[in-house]
Amino acid sequence: MGPLHGLKIVEFAALGPAPMGAMILADLGAEVVRIERKLAPGAKPASELFDPALDILNRSRRVVTLDLKKPEGLAAARQLIAGADGLVEGFRPGVMERLGLGPDACLAANPRLVYGRMTGWGQSGPLAHAAGHDINYLSLSGALHSIGEPGGKPVVPLNLVADCGGGAMLLVVGILAALLEARGSGRGQVVDAAMTDGSALLMTMMYTLKAMGEWTPQRGSNLLDGGAHFYDTYRCADGKYISVGPIEPQFYALFLDKAGIADPDFALQWERARWPELKTRLAAHLQTRTRDAWCALLEGSDACVAPVLDMDEAPEHPHNRARATFVEVGGVIQPAPAPRFSRSVPDTPRRPAVGVSGEDVLADWGFSPAAIDDLRQAGAI
Repeated sequence: MGPLHGLKIVEFAALGPAPMGAMILADLGAEVVRIERKLAPGAKPASELFDPALDILNRSRRVVTLDLKKPEGLAAARQLIAGADGLVEGFRPGVMERLGLGPDACLAANPRLVYGRMTGWGQSGPLAHAAGHDINYLSLSGALHSIGEPGGKPVVPLNLVADCGGGAMLLVVGILAALLEARGSGRGQVVDAAMTDGSALLMTMMYTLKAMGEWTPQRGSNLLDGGAHFYDTYRCADGKYISVGPIEPQFYALFLDKAGIADPDFALQWERARWPELKTRLAAHLQTRTRDAWCALLEGSDACVAPVLDMDEAPEHPHNRARATFVEVGGVIQPAPAPRFSRSVPDTPRRPAVGVSGEDVLADWGFSPAAIDDLRQAGAI
């Protein structure tokens, strides 16, 4: 059932890292109920940027559709929150307050509630109310500036850093930390998770290297940004790529040996001035075989080499298959819940709930049949 079995979370449907955070909580066993706002006929919520039946980020949750503009719908949302351990919302600062569902109101009704707020800029600061996306939040942390080829422009690392890592993951960390604290104090609190803050935190190692004088502002010239010849990706004879990362001297020596590189110049691993030249020579050497030929020779050893797989290949890799890193849910291949647990094993994810009123959820959360009928008669569900 997962280590979070018994935990009850109310999620307000949104985009990006908030639903991913709620997905992680649900993957790990929490009962997460997503409140979708009831809209006019023909209108689509912002959360339906993707096909709702295929939106993996919305898996494993039950859904209640409420008209929060009606007093009955708002009262139902408040009742759900009163019975929850935590709440997840991803709107701009002030939106939940204008709905009458801000932290003060919710904590007054449920003092143990952990109120998770996911935004780009945070709940305070001069940019707090401005629009933005992952790429903008990433820009302020120093991370985006640091990623790219020498002399080239900054390269967008998908939305992995701000949305997913600095956003969703740290939202989950904050909620779980506050829930642990509430066990002792009996008091809930607000978790202000900002993607700018999270992106900066993920840059801790790079700021450490900078403080040591081991990181330069020039992109593609450092140890971990592709500047080192022994930490980069290389094109093979078939046009596919491998990743090469033998940082430690013993791994580097093994890589050179197994790859058939006897040139003594390559022994100068840590001479930065030689990195560009050695990279050019290594690239030429690695283009002499196909990706799979290099992997047959190097993968699985301490040479630290792996194939660069596309999203069709990744689920079929033997290691991923052995660990069931990907699962199929309703015909859709998707990443499995992570991390793994020895005893509290999470269930297989469930397909996203689509087009439901949520009356069964309301009943399970303590609403009487009469109360549910009143909501139906008022058009609030």
